Amino acid sequence: MTEDPVDLAAGAAQRHVIVVGGGIGGLVAARECAKVGMNVTVLEAGTSLGGAIRRAELDSIVVDAGAESYATRGGHVRELLAELGLTDRIVNPNPAGAWLVGIPGVAAAPLPKGGILGIPSNPFADDVRRIIGWGGAWRAYVDRLRPPLTIGKERSLGRLVAKRMGDKVRDRLVAPVTAGVYSAHPDDVDTEVAAPGLNEALTRAGSLSGGVAQLLAERADRAKKAPGSAVEALAGGMSALVDALASDLVELGAVVRTGVDVRSLARAGAGWTVTFPLGAEAGEGADAGEEVIETLTADAVIVATAEPGARTLLESHVDALGAPGAAPEIEIVSLLLDAPALDAAPRGTGVLTVPGSHTAKALTHATSKWSWLREAAGGRHIVRVSFGAQNEPAATAVLDDDDAARLALREATEMLGVPLPESALVDSHRARFTQAQPASLIGAADRRRAVREAVHKVEGLAVVGAWLAGTGLAQVIPDAKAEADRLRRALLWT
Repeated sequence: MTEDPVDLAAGAAQRHVIVVGGGIGGLVAARECAKVGMNVTVLEAGTSLGGAIRRAELDSIVVDAGAESYATRGGHVRELLAELGLTDRIVNPNPAGAWLVGIPGVAAAPLPKGGILGIPSNPFADDVRRIIGWGGAWRAYVDRLRPPLTIGKERSLGRLVAKRMGDKVRDRLVAPVTAGVYSAHPDDVDTEVAAPGLNEALTRAGSLSGGVAQLLAERADRAKKAPGSAVEALAGGMSALVDALASDLVELGAVVRTGVDVRSLARAGAGWTVTFPLGAEAGEGADAGEEVIETLTADAVIVATAEPGARTLLESHVDALGAPGAAPEIEIVSLLLDAPALDAAPRGTGVLTVPGSHTAKALTHATSKWSWLREAAGGRHIVRVSFGAQNEPAATAVLDDDDAARLALREATEMLGVPLPESALVDSHRARFTQAQPASLIGAADRRRAVREAVHKVEGLAVVGAWLAGTGLAQVIPDAKAEADRLRRALLWT
């Protein structure tokens, strides 16, 4: 095909792309194809779109039941929000910061400032020493006395920290952060992926704490040039992004269907067929209880489901998919509380736990963190309690909704350090997620690269989503755009 715009537009109108999965990755990829005039059909198995972005109502208050914010790095999410006309809804979090609980011998303490992934630049700072004690501070200081010749690249973040600064820094400062952010132990986290440039800064500075100080100084310089928070959110909830994407897709002529559980993909000449059940009520003349099957044909398919579903669809078409990554089951229990004791935000914007000290891994005091939600709650409080981590199923998984709420309330009482009786509980909501393996885990980048290379060998096929892009909108959105662009180029120039 030529590069003449008229020819390209005419060619695009003849192409049909099916997107299997209506999470953010699927919606963004679908929009990229629809923008150039392609016919697009989005098929989502659930009753609603959004994937990890979910809304819930607590006594008529709309809250985020899944992802509540996004990382600002790269500017990718903000760029999309601008395209969708949502920039006037962008808000920044309360900078008060979170606390740490479960510290041996210490009830609770604010998370130290001036660190990277919990690694301190000054182990003798009061907020650091309060957590690791004098003994831990002196052991961490040994890092500055070790000769530079012992320094080299260390892939495991946990081993690097323990080797240089001791177990207390790793277990009491770094582990709560990696568990809260990645649902993983620091030993399993890839240093260069989680903290790019840290190994090199360590070598330049001659110590790990010195390397952290260098990276913090570089970040401060960048912040002066482009000030702003590391995370942002949308007033009214992140589901506004899902609504805007869905609305834009319809306006662009795309078809968006929910409740469609795609069972299989098959090659059909140069294209593909997608097959799924409709249910007996959808088929004319079907016998009672008989399953009616629908098949759609397309020139290309974008698989945008979570990893287990994606592998089921891909396994007969893609060689060398490799073994699946470990995907922890995460549950978030949101509580609406009538609790004046929380008015003073006793633990800042939330709490992280030292692994093994509590049943829950983290808590967000959402009405302390986000001013828009505090106003919506009208004097009441919303906290989100998170359960589950790598190789550790969520403790709430075996409980019914009421018992899960009670467990979350007990954990919130201990983590926030104030009494929260059952009478304070106004409403609750529970959401379960299969979290994609974080890109920062050792070996994850190589595994994902191999899957992508294998997928790219199959004509008319693309895969998007957190299991290949990495968790978080700042990674999922640019990845979905890039994959959609690769696919549409192939369709328009063949």
